[in-house]
Amino acid sequence: MKNAWKENLPVYLLFITITIVVTRGVIGAMNEPPLPVYASPNADHWVAPSLYIDGTEGFDRTELIYGEELIAHTSRYFGPNGNIAHISNGMNCQNCHLQAGTKAWGNNYGAVYSTYPKFRARSGSVESISKRVNDCFNRSLNGEAIDTAGKEMKAMIAYISWLGRGINRGVKPVGSGITELPLLDRAANPATGAMLYTTKCESCHGPHGEGVRTSTGYLYPPLWGVNSFNNGAGLLRLSKLAGFIRDNMPYNIATHESPVLSDAEAWDVAAFICTQGRPQKDLHNDWPNISKKPFDHPFGPYADGFSEREHQLGPYQGILAGGK
Repeated sequence: MKNAWKENLPVYLLFITITIVVTRGVIGAMNEPPLPVYASPNADHWVAPSLYIDGTEGFDRTELIYGEELIAHTSRYFGPNGNIAHISNGMNCQNCHLQAGTKAWGNNYGAVYSTYPKFRARSGSVESISKRVNDCFNRSLNGEAIDTAGKEMKAMIAYISWLGRGINRGVKPVGSGITELPLLDRAANPATGAMLYTTKCESCHGPHGEGVRTSTGYLYPPLWGVNSFNNGAGLLRLSKLAGFIRDNMPYNIATHESPVLSDAEAWDVAAFICTQGRPQKDLHNDWPNISKKPFDHPFGPYADGFSEREHQLGPYQGILAGGK
């Protein structure tokens, strides 16, 4: 037994070393300070490079174009009538990541390459870009994961990585992702949101949130119902959807600098949308440490004494103050 232990000592030491490195990486990611920010040299926010103007040195241009196509017209390849597989709800990635993930404050991909892999409390693990992409397939597209070693995943990762080129590791560009709106001093109101939806949103997304379908997916995505994103999607968090709505909706009218809806109106519209019925995903493996759930995660259990309704709609000040 002693001889066997000695013979395998290098293996044991290697295992211990790897364990220490991974553990330190996870702990560091959980406790890392706020990320530094980056703005494009000639703008006050991140501006995505263009495949048709900017260079693609270091990347396969054909692969990048295919990656952009997959983001823009995902349903053509993986929707109900997809020419590769039938594994999604018919939405396209760019229904949530506007302009194929290039629009500032439009849930873009500006910070993906610089911040992944990273620890995410939702899964309780360090995640790669491919894991994040497949999360969107599972949740926002209410479908199935695609092959992480396949041509399509490689093209999507190449495109996302190229969009983040020139941004240093650990830097989050100004204008990346979604705006964080100031919290309301009240609960968000779905009834008020319903009235606003009728006047500001229904003309594109339909009276029943059904969206407008085209031959290549959805021009305007379904916001609830059987063809929409499921209950595990990130946009079901009110703070995420409200910020997205405020800066981008109505589409091609509102901008970050000139919104159509006020902050409060965006919160209320988000509340109406998020309280409508949608596909259900088994979430029991999410948030292994429930104390790490975001303040507006709409499903229990929670580590505090607040209800699902309070976590979903607010007001959030008491939750953020430390619970009951």
